Amino acid sequence: MIRNMEKRWVQNQHENSQTIAELAHQLNIDKSLATILVQRGISTFEEARHFFRPQIAHLHDPFLMRDMEVAIERIDEAIAGGQNILIYGDYDVDGTTAVALAYQFFRQFTPNIAYYIPDRHSEGYGISTQGIDFAHANGFDLIIALDCGIRSNDKVAYANTLGIDFIICDHHLPGVELPNAIAILDPKRNDCEYPFKELSGCGIGFKLAQAYCALKNLPDELYERYLDLCMISIAADIVPIVDENRVMAYYGLIKLNENPSTGLKALMQISGKTTSYSIMDVVFMLAPRINAAGRMGHANEAVKMLLSDEEFIADEQSALINLQNTERKSFDKDITLEALAIIEQNEVLINRKTTVVFHESWNKGVIGIVASRLTEKYYRPTIVLTHSNGNYTGSARSVAGYDLYEALVECSDLLIQFGGHKFAAGLTIAPENLSLFADKFEQVVSGSIDPALLIPEILVDAEIDFVQIDGKFFRVLSQMAPFGPSNMAPVFTTNNISLAGLAQIVGTNHLKINVKQQNSAIFEAIGFNLGEFEKLLKPNQLFSICYTIEENNWKDKKRLQLNIKGIKIEE
Repeated sequence: MIRNMEKRWVQNQHENSQTIAELAHQLNIDKSLATILVQRGISTFEEARHFFRPQIAHLHDPFLMRDMEVAIERIDEAIAGGQNILIYGDYDVDGTTAVALAYQFFRQFTPNIAYYIPDRHSEGYGISTQGIDFAHANGFDLIIALDCGIRSNDKVAYANTLGIDFIICDHHLPGVELPNAIAILDPKRNDCEYPFKELSGCGIGFKLAQAYCALKNLPDELYERYLDLCMISIAADIVPIVDENRVMAYYGLIKLNENPSTGLKALMQISGKTTSYSIMDVVFMLAPRINAAGRMGHANEAVKMLLSDEEFIADEQSALINLQNTERKSFDKDITLEALAIIEQNEVLINRKTTVVFHESWNKGVIGIVASRLTEKYYRPTIVLTHSNGNYTGSARSVAGYDLYEALVECSDLLIQFGGHKFAAGLTIAPENLSLFADKFEQVVSGSIDPALLIPEILVDAEIDFVQIDGKFFRVLSQMAPFGPSNMAPVFTTNNISLAGLAQIVGTNHLKINVKQQNSAIFEAIGFNLGEFEKLLKPNQLFSICYTIEENNWKDKKRLQLNIKGIKIEE
């Protein structure tokens, strides 16, 4: 009998065995690694070369994006005519990096430029009336909106009445009708034939800068210097790290590790890690701190840091947002505990396939994080709401494989506004509709979700034996990075293994073991939050693990380590 605790292990489907064998031979790599490449859409030597050796030249022509020429012409007209340009962006990591990129880039060509970030608490997400009034009062002729605006039809129409033009650079799904803007750059437009649809908001700002340089015959370096900002937005916004995103993430990491901007260098120092950043390091160390400014105060503080040229300003700003991040952690922890108590004390909520919780005093800046925490705990589509400006505003998170956005579309008659994508969204609801919405959301999700999706899954890429893991295997594996959505770190399974020594718990609840397979070397392994297995694993007992392979660098000694994701015990 096999004991399988909590999570489903789902084996990635093997592709054509002949293709795998040919690719393994052409690349001179292990067949298991060739299998992973084929599973990820890489089946020829040339495709593998592009994958393992990303080049800036692989970026697409920015003018393939609909309205790009119109956008550049309007910006050029504004610069030539001395018009005032306002760079407008969202308050999260993607928005603030996009604003920093566009502001720095176009500031090279005009002094008549400023930026504006809405206040999360008083203005909310997207284009705000307050922001447009600010632009009008200060004589701005053109607003370039980044990471927002694709559904702001009414706000753009209002700006038009004041003689303010809009260029929208967004990556969210459009509504049925597009805003009446001068240009709308969004690959997800139905009428846009741009070959890659999954750019971040900052990525679209990067394409705008790339197009401007191409049209004006300017050096590529003028926009390539901002690849680190693009990479951070890609990491934080959980967009697929394939195609252009892979190229930008690859070179952005090089830029961050070898020549970071003054602001990012200060942030790295205060985060406690100054080099060898991976995408995951960015996700867990840099992104939360940048986000904290908009969550706990105003996102302008993050932009100031990103724009800093002088070390003392960069140090001051990074210290400020680091303090805000510490405060954010406290709020996050307290609100999560309160939300868990609400759920556990309500039998109806416990037994639902969805979670919708509300408290009027919860901090608006951290409810998205709380929604993620609750989704991890109960593994079901989750919405956390709080009171804001007379309505209830909230953040929604989904589980892998379920389209949350479509579920919200089905409930849109009860919403004031909503936006986002299949895995995360924001919404605003009238207080009197909360109960009706919670019931309808439960009804929609219950009727459309595959019950299997309510059990966390571990997607396994390949089954291997320990003898396959050597230096060359790991070197090839490492070159598959940067890892992230659609190119996650490969997960392996190995069966019939046993302990080499005793299992022990380290930290709060982490399992630390040494493992071996017949005739194999002994590998160190760590299983985060898997401490319950410490008493279950016995000497000479056979079990299976699924894991990723990492390099552990401790006291200048490097050795391979298995990061265990799941354990199955044979009984």
